[in-house]
Amino acid sequence: MEKDKNEIKISVRSLVEFVLKSGDLDNRTGGRRDTEAMQEGSRIHRKIQKRMGSNYSAEFPLSITVPIKRDELEFEITVEGRADGIISLPEENPSVVIDEIKGVYMELSHLEAPVPVHRAQAMCYAYIYAKKQIHNTIGIRMTYCNMETENIRYFEESFSIEDLEAWFQKVIEEYGKWAAWQYNWSLYRNKSIKEMEFPFEYRPGQKKLVADVYRTIIRDKRLFIEAPTGVGKTISTVFPTVKAMGEGFVTKVFYLTAKTITRTVAEETFQLLVKKGLHLKSVTITAKEKICILDKPDCNPVACPRAKGHYDRVNDAVFDLLNNENEISRELIQKYAEKHMVCPFEMSLDVTLWSDSIICDYNYVFDPNVYLRKFFLNEKKNDYVFLIDEAHNLVERAREMYSAVLYKKQFMTVKNLIKAVSKKLEKRLQTCNEDLLKLKRECDNCNVIENITDFVLHLLRLMTEYDEFLQENPNIEGKDEILQLYMDIRHFLNIYDIYNEKYLTYTDYDEQGEFRIKLLCMDPSWNLNKCLERGKSAVFFSATLLPIHYYKEQLGGREEDYAVYAPSPFHTDNRLLMIGRDVSTKYTRRNEAEYKKIYEYIYSFTSAKKGNYMVFFPSYQMLNSIAQLAEGSLEGLVIQKSFMTELEKEAFLEEFTTEPDTSRIGFCVMGGVFSEGIDLKSDRLIGAVIVGTGLPMVGNERELFRNYYDRINGRGFDYSYLYQGMNKVQQSAGRVIRTMEDKGAILLLDERFVQKQYTSLFPREWFPNIMVDIQSMETELDSFWNKK
Repeated sequence: MEKDKNEIKISVRSLVEFVLKSGDLDNRTGGRRDTEAMQEGSRIHRKIQKRMGSNYSAEFPLSITVPIKRDELEFEITVEGRADGIISLPEENPSVVIDEIKGVYMELSHLEAPVPVHRAQAMCYAYIYAKKQIHNTIGIRMTYCNMETENIRYFEESFSIEDLEAWFQKVIEEYGKWAAWQYNWSLYRNKSIKEMEFPFEYRPGQKKLVADVYRTIIRDKRLFIEAPTGVGKTISTVFPTVKAMGEGFVTKVFYLTAKTITRTVAEETFQLLVKKGLHLKSVTITAKEKICILDKPDCNPVACPRAKGHYDRVNDAVFDLLNNENEISRELIQKYAEKHMVCPFEMSLDVTLWSDSIICDYNYVFDPNVYLRKFFLNEKKNDYVFLIDEAHNLVERAREMYSAVLYKKQFMTVKNLIKAVSKKLEKRLQTCNEDLLKLKRECDNCNVIENITDFVLHLLRLMTEYDEFLQENPNIEGKDEILQLYMDIRHFLNIYDIYNEKYLTYTDYDEQGEFRIKLLCMDPSWNLNKCLERGKSAVFFSATLLPIHYYKEQLGGREEDYAVYAPSPFHTDNRLLMIGRDVSTKYTRRNEAEYKKIYEYIYSFTSAKKGNYMVFFPSYQMLNSIAQLAEGSLEGLVIQKSFMTELEKEAFLEEFTTEPDTSRIGFCVMGGVFSEGIDLKSDRLIGAVIVGTGLPMVGNERELFRNYYDRINGRGFDYSYLYQGMNKVQQSAGRVIRTMEDKGAILLLDERFVQKQYTSLFPREWFPNIMVDIQSMETELDSFWNKK
């Protein structure tokens, strides 16, 4: 839903899905609320449209503008979209039929009537066409096509213009109260934005950064910002984006994060602006597992009382919330969800439709399984701005989002669970299992596969049977395993549908020896770019985006997009960065003598001044080996465990107190939960030792990446190991200095840190740095800590 001056625009599909939704939440049929096959739908549309004759006009654009008078407001609602087809039948009555095409997985004989929202879409298009072209009667045809067999089933009806007009006016009347609220709110919001001032005194370089973000947005570009800690990158991106919203350039802001801590910072930034007079509705999407009223989410009317009739009540719940609250917190969503007996998670997704800003994980925009279909269902470009925090994390996350894996064991497990219930499904599962068994016999360790067409065909046939089975057996024993395989296959087929030259298919065995097949995304840029094109502008920012060309390339940057470096506001005198050049963490050098030398560095570094320190290791194995050497001799040692609950993580961080009486030394893993995102300000952390270059462990996937990029650009090692490793190093070192008043020392331990291959990836603020051995390090630390 978009607003322009006194006009509110909404698509036909969004209108009918919003106003006419009804019924239960029900996950027992594979998680679909309707029968539409999203990924394959466009292909089927094109195929059917091409078969039609000269009397068929495909993808016909239609729109209608309706004046609204409500609550002393006057404005217009424009309803627009593209009809799949307009069929002209000049010799018949009706002489025009609107065709609505839907691709489905289910057996068509089970479809007794068209899905109500699909029928409503066709009725909308029929009304708009009949009104514009002056037809007294008009027909609609629902064309359902089975994705596997390509069999087609039609449902046909005809309407008088009077009946359609009465129906359409009811729909618009119901939507009108929402549109009036939205129109009123946008006037109120924009007035407050115009009066909003930057809430702080600008730091050096910050005003330029704010201007750069604003210019990027109004020019429909993308910006990549390397912004060291302390620049104030959150407020420097949020403020100009909100300003652009007030000027009419932006309809919605998506603040995307990878971790809870950065989500909290974003929330606090919006709250700060609200306290300064801004009126803005911002909502954070909380993961379903965290906000669900059940111990484990099970979204159906049998397991959850709120699932029954959820869609009948949820619009009232959202309208109640919007009219009574501004700062939409998790607690408020839970409160109103309880009041109206609806699912808090699904309600929060509906609230996003009416929010000005949405704070959420990357996956709600980019992940093909989870993305917010309300906003990104079609290819249309909208005035959305994506603010992508800690953007360095998105490369690996995106590669995983756009990859898909299936395990042979899953097929056997489900086959055994359902064999007494469905011989047809058992047979389909067995066929796929035999395909995987054949691939397993050909795979000793890791095998790249050129063609899996037959396997995919068998999966498609399996899915048709699977759909039937789930509809007929919603409460079967072993439901979780059965549904999981269904969802995994669906994702696998969806990824196969977008498979291109930026992918590889391979088979191998996981750590437990289980055989699997994987569609591996080697380069996520094409997929990310498709998502970004649905918005107006994107701003990627992180303290660690080096080398910038790599991140621009991998994250969908274009030649015309901008990249800027925000200079660090810190005084270099407040930071000491040293490189221990006489130790190594290479696998060939990992022995007791080397570990002892590393420990001696750690001991001397942390003995120079009483305080809080963190030591980051490349693996738990090295961490534990050196922890054994430290036992009994290193004061205040606390150790990160491989699996920690939220309470254990909080307890670990609480060890790092202000004005400590004794030293506290945390042994942590690079790339782990304590190596980025945590904010230990002032003397809660005064030093960090980074042991090793952070390179990922050698494995099948890493080597596939290496070989792929060696072929593409000759930079296989850099793309698969070096850049990711050095990013972990920079993130770990970045824990030390968080505010302008902080003072701290950083020690990099590995001889490779003096090589140009590694120093070329140092951020600007890491210069100057000092090469040391243990004796010279002690001298440097003494001078640093005693300097006034």
